[in-house]
Amino acid sequence: MALYCIGDIQGCDAALGRLLDTIGFSASRDTVYLLGDLVNRGPDSAAVLRRCMRHGDTIRCLLGNHDLHLLAAAHGARKPSRRDTLGTVLDAPDRAALLDWVCQQTLARAHKHAGQTLLMVHAGVLPAWSAADTLAYADEVHAVLRGPGLPGFLHAMYGNTPDHWSDDLTGADRLRVIVNALTRLRFCSADGVMDFESTESASAAPPGLLPWFDVPGRSTAGTLMAFGHWSTLGWLNRSDLLGLDTGCVWGGCLSAVRFGATLAERELLQVHCEQAQAPG
Repeated sequence: MALYCIGDIQGCDAALGRLLDTIGFSASRDTVYLLGDLVNRGPDSAAVLRRCMRHGDTIRCLLGNHDLHLLAAAHGARKPSRRDTLGTVLDAPDRAALLDWVCQQTLARAHKHAGQTLLMVHAGVLPAWSAADTLAYADEVHAVLRGPGLPGFLHAMYGNTPDHWSDDLTGADRLRVIVNALTRLRFCSADGVMDFESTESASAAPPGLLPWFDVPGRSTAGTLMAFGHWSTLGWLNRSDLLGLDTGCVWGGCLSAVRFGATLAERELLQVHCEQAQAPG
């Protein structure tokens, strides 16, 4: 059995198919984690979702900001923008099944491998959150996605405030902070105040801000984390950190990491992608 993580696909199903062929993926033997942003901006989001559905528990998925945006558009909480390519899902004959499947996915996952823990999110975690906290907070959102409160949640999901975590947060504010951290975070201050304006690479952090993973004393620092979301960051490989968004939809690569006998044994596998959209 092989274990893989794959970065942002964003509706580029042909690239995903080529990458699965490149890695020699076997549904009977392997486990693949997709790190969110399965849909949008690329040409065939519905095909990506159907591929995931066909493979059941062999391909395990996280939700990213674009996946939540799909749900918001489907429920009338957000109008699709001119750059969105969600029509293959929203106009599909199996739309209801596709959207229901998306609602069954979560915002964070953990995998035990050779006695070690791999923690996966789409974007990032706040400095004060432990791995257990991250999974618990993701479960709070997951419960709403699967419940009758979904439309109300989606209408209240958007916004940049509150911009930091507090254990006292409740209701829509609490869920919004969790969603923003797990699906949108790149930079924050040393005390965990989130910034959503900057999309530069980690080396171009605005004054007073740090990449979320470089905040001193980050509670998850001892756990290997894999994430996507940050295409200007690109491939990042540290002892406790893997960044896997390599800009597939922008004409970059779709990237996978194959883990060996331990989580420290890693192999990068990539396929080059046709540009579906230009950054900007």
